[in-house]
Amino acid sequence: MEVLIVLVPFVVAGLAVMFVAFAGGASAAREAYMTRGRRGFTISILLLYLGLGIAVPAVVIAGRGQTVGGTGNLRSEEVSGKLEDGKMLFIQTCKSCHTLQAVNAHGVTGPNLDELGGLDKQRVLHAIKIGGTGDGRMPPELLTGADADAVATYVESVAGR
Repeated sequence: MEVLIVLVPFVVAGLAVMFVAFAGGASAAREAYMTRGRRGFTISILLLYLGLGIAVPAVVIAGRGQTVGGTGNLRSEEVSGKLEDGKMLFIQTCKSCHTLQAVNAHGVTGPNLDELGGLDKQRVLHAIKIGGTGDGRMPPELLTGADADAVATYVESVAGR
């Protein structure tokens, strides 16, 4: 959806330019630009650039908090800070092995966390403590204490969404 919001104004602008250029043929468009239509054309292009220069960044900024894996517009600083910490720790520690769409992780060793059903905080904490399923592919206690808790909270909130 966001792609359409950004793309549509450019397509409309391109069609408008094509319409003006082909309405009277190439020579008529050139004549209109070089003589009588120059000031109006310049003002309209200026307004178009100004409008797109404000509209496109505004749409991007407005939609930023709603992206997958983002922490959104949470009002609780404690929860928001914990999610951000968990996200950063996941990227630093877990992203190379696990797949998680929220951070664009495409690991090859560990399981795809988006496809695991029933992934709650306690299950993630247990996996961190024993090293995944305990088969030796993941080191046990890779994270501990508050760091493990932050990653578990983050994974629980974004996995499979």
